[in-house]
Amino acid sequence: MADFTKISEALIKGDAKTVKELTEQAVAEGIAPGEIIQQGLIAGMSVIAERFKKNEIYVPEVLIAARAMHAGLGVLKPLLTESETEAAEVFLIGTVKGDLHDIGKNLVAMMMEGAGFRVVDLGVDVPPEKFVEAIREHKPSIVGLSALLTTTMVAMKDTLEAIKASEFKDKVKVMVGGAPVTQNYADEIGADGYAPDASTAVDVAKKLIGAA
Repeated sequence: MADFTKISEALIKGDAKTVKELTEQAVAEGIAPGEIIQQGLIAGMSVIAERFKKNEIYVPEVLIAARAMHAGLGVLKPLLTESETEAAEVFLIGTVKGDLHDIGKNLVAMMMEGAGFRVVDLGVDVPPEKFVEAIREHKPSIVGLSALLTTTMVAMKDTLEAIKASEFKDKVKVMVGGAPVTQNYADEIGADGYAPDASTAVDVAKKLIGAA
């Protein structure tokens, strides 16, 4: 039987080569890709998220672990059945219009992927109408809006208003985050959730979809 603990441990160490080899081994043993993701990769990333939250590790270690996770996912994604791919909750994320910062957004995307979400990343400088188009195309459960500049926080409000004015008003949850963003601002613009950092973002997202 595959040793999921070994996959998790290799991931926590950031050993991409071992993660890939152990994942291939588990596949060769006939274990379902979804099970390897849940019990090996996601289990490892949840330890990383917890340590990151407690300031026991920092961004570089998270990035190295995420790279190891992607080494495993690279093996498994082509093997996932349509139903397994569809089953994952979709998390759509982007940095709002006028803002080109992406480190925080990328970190949130990695944490979400590590928690089992199917992440669609729209990149930076994303106008409100592009968010609405992407919601139409990908049907996410949650949309994450990121901003690092005080001046672009208004674009967050514009994006939220565009989503609320669309047919997705009550169909998608919107969470916001970024250095200048506060819980007060999130409440003021009517966001469903606010996260001060990437590891908290996972907890907030799970609460929003009732999985916490």
